[in-house]
Amino acid sequence: MIELDDVLAAAKTLEGVAHRTPVITSRTLDGRTGARVYCKAEMYQRGGAFKFRGAYNKIASLTDEQLRRGVGAFSSGNHAQAVAIASRLRGARAVILMPEDTPEAKLAATRGYGAEIVLYDRYSQDREQLGAQLVEERGLTLVAPYEDDLVMAGQGTVALELCSEVGELDVLLVCVGGGGLIAGCSTAAKGLDPRIRVLGVEPAARDVTTRSLSAGERIGMAVPKTIADGQQGNIPGEMTFEVNRRRLDGMLLATDEEILDAMGFLFDRMKVVAEPSGACALAALLAGRLDVEGARVGVVLSGGNVGLGRFCSLMGSRDDAA
Repeated sequence: MIELDDVLAAAKTLEGVAHRTPVITSRTLDGRTGARVYCKAEMYQRGGAFKFRGAYNKIASLTDEQLRRGVGAFSSGNHAQAVAIASRLRGARAVILMPEDTPEAKLAATRGYGAEIVLYDRYSQDREQLGAQLVEERGLTLVAPYEDDLVMAGQGTVALELCSEVGELDVLLVCVGGGGLIAGCSTAAKGLDPRIRVLGVEPAARDVTTRSLSAGERIGMAVPKTIADGQQGNIPGEMTFEVNRRRLDGMLLATDEEILDAMGFLFDRMKVVAEPSGACALAALLAGRLDVEGARVGVVLSGGNVGLGRFCSLMGSRDDAA
């Protein structure tokens, strides 16, 4: 179990390296929800998402020999870019295993940061097994996307910054994929104020964390079809699940249509471009999944890595459906 001190230590490691991302507000958003809402805009982090925090915190801990041999990772995009950037900053080569259907913008950005990409089929191949094989064959050090205390602690600096800037919150909403972001954020938020309610949000088509928490054990499922590609993992992380089953106050779901609506709201009203996973937590709030009348609510907008073509296509499908 990571603790608040681990997140505070990560904040020191990240100081002067990671961006302190802005907190944005909207009177229209407050009016629609009946709450005072503070959105932590992680699309303005290095690499376009929160993932840089955990990747750098991990890679900064490696020995000179480990850096010389290089690092390996598996990712649908955001962790890949984060590892590529952090590796370059620390003078290490990076080899990244990525799904064949990863959005082109994420592939191009990862290559642009200097990483080597190895592709696989996420629907028929096991990324953990392939990733373990890759790092063993090449003598790399694995930088896991969430199954690592240093990675979770780095992600927790999102909530640490948010709470230090806006003060006391009643509720914190965080998207859930493998569970590293919310594990770190719940650790930080509850370490600062045990009264805060921390709720996870995942796509309705991928309710694997919701099911697992209800069952009290990790439950897998087939890789789901959802526009939120950053949340398509088919089972919660083992380490992250242990943190989340003890610290989360509940889970909420958002449909793909609601995620699109949240992306549109962010673009139209707040002038922010979010990828589907990045808008997932806000989607549940806008859809009325939680009564927050009169509350102070924090929402993590986890990333903005969506290319122009895909963003226009997604928004076009939303307009067509309307």
